Amino acid sequence: MSIANQNELVGKAEDIADQVLRKSKHILPHVARLCLISTFLEDGVRMWFQWSEQREYIDQTWGCGWFLSSLFVLTNLLGQLAGCVMVLTRFQVPIACGMLFGIIGLQTVAYSILWELKFLMRNLSLCGAVILLLAESRQEGKSLFAGVPTLGQNKPKTYMQLSGRILLVLMFMTLLRFEFSVMQIITNIFGTALILLVAVGFKTKLSALVLVLWLTCLNFYLNAWWSIPEYRPMRDFLKYDFFQTFSVIGGLLLVVALGPGGVSMDEHKKDW
Repeated sequence: MSIANQNELVGKAEDIADQVLRKSKHILPHVARLCLISTFLEDGVRMWFQWSEQREYIDQTWGCGWFLSSLFVLTNLLGQLAGCVMVLTRFQVPIACGMLFGIIGLQTVAYSILWELKFLMRNLSLCGAVILLLAESRQEGKSLFAGVPTLGQNKPKTYMQLSGRILLVLMFMTLLRFEFSVMQIITNIFGTALILLVAVGFKTKLSALVLVLWLTCLNFYLNAWWSIPEYRPMRDFLKYDFFQTFSVIGGLLLVVALGPGGVSMDEHKKDW
């Protein structure tokens, strides 16, 4: 395929993506936020139904006693559910993001995730999704004062969008499978190309949208936790992966809704 044909094909894909975004621009941010907080919502509910198991695990792991282990479970339950409600109702979103960051940090230490590279990368990717949520809240704040000069106030949001995009890359890296099959190699190359385009901010909205569709299909195929009997531990592991992946999908949908920000190739192309 010639370069001209490739450019024409990409152009048509971008036109289709723009039409989809125009028709869904009012609902897309809501869907993105719901996907993003899904892992926190699921984990908060799980803390309620597995209160005894979670408390005993923390007590046995850290030897901290009944009171502190119960306090840990309660903090996770209330912090996550309250943060989710605040995000969905758009009430004090920066505070809600701070709570969710705190929960991620607390769980990283409590569950010894620091020493498990795959889960650490998942948590960092989740941080990227929350950073994008924080960037969205700053954009909403500025829109209330349209026409008022805001020199220099775009920089924090711009860098948040950049760091959020880069951290989202880590989720994809945990999905790579180094198997010597033609299909797996093609899948790895295709996904890597898309996530790198999102990271550098080139054809960002189209790349993020295709990645959303691709990750959604992979998620339902690889993490079908509902097909596992409740008594098997694998059910909880797959459910954990399923909702974490959906949170990153929510972050990518925010990239689609907000754009890549100032530090991106798409933005710099406007100056060429």
